[in-house]
Amino acid sequence: MANFNKVILAGNLTRDPELRYTPKGTAVARITLAVNRTYTSGEGGEKKEEVSFVDVDVWGRQAEVISQYMKKGRPLLVEGRLKQDTWEDKHTKQKQSKLKVVLESFSFIDSNNRGGEGAPAPARPAAPAASAPETPDTEPPQDDDVPF
Repeated sequence: MANFNKVILAGNLTRDPELRYTPKGTAVARITLAVNRTYTSGEGGEKKEEVSFVDVDVWGRQAEVISQYMKKGRPLLVEGRLKQDTWEDKHTKQKQSKLKVVLESFSFIDSNNRGGEGAPAPARPAAPAASAPETPDTEPPQDDDVPF
């Protein structure tokens, strides 16, 4: 059976991007998207809203562009792949894991500067590589290299 690992999300940043650099100088940004889902409950037809918070890792030039133009509350569309991180808790010595998205491409959704909120939109598309991933075909640096 073939495998397929692709995620497309549109949501709002929950905080400003956190940009760092690996010891080898590769840019890496961590962002979190709040993705909303509105639905009608089967009981009484009441409208309900559900929010999911998704961590996204961004590598290379795309990390720098997102960090430059995006701020808390701004909408962003991301495409990427799921990645399971596992580690051992230093205090309890128990295995921990977290599912996150590794960004492959993105699009700015809102080009308006809504009354001063967030960062100003770029005059022209800032990321021509937004449709082509800048991450290498190999895996990103190991946990020891990631500055988070």
